[in-house]
Amino acid sequence: MSKQVTPYELLGGEQVLFRLVERFYALMDSEPEFYAVRKLHPEDLSGSRDKLFMFLSGWLGGPPLYAEKIGHPMLRARHLPFSIGKAERDAWLACMGRALEDTGVEPQMRQWLLQQFFGTADWMRNRPGDMPGQA
Repeated sequence: MSKQVTPYELLGGEQVLFRLVERFYALMDSEPEFYAVRKLHPEDLSGSRDKLFMFLSGWLGGPPLYAEKIGHPMLRARHLPFSIGKAERDAWLACMGRALEDTGVEPQMRQWLLQQFFGTADWMRNRPGDMPGQA
């Protein structure tokens, strides 16, 4: 019987995921090009950082930390209070792309992850006139 390797394992597990999330929020907090997404977060990013780490752990096939600690992610519902359009989506994706590159994630894995992230980030759009499925 063979065990299927998860994206979590392919990424490098807990340590690499932790470095990725740390780098993502460091970039968001320091680079003006990511202001569109930074402005949606609280001044202290530690809670956001912890939640993203826990969510991505389970989403990538690792330990379901978010579900165990907080419950079902309900991503769209949790993001509805924030005005999210294409600019915010694109800033989030660009920030994550840089974090993936800076963390040394292998190019093929990086490309696959960004494709997966795009679908989720696009689904978070909720600004009238800028909803998912609209050009």
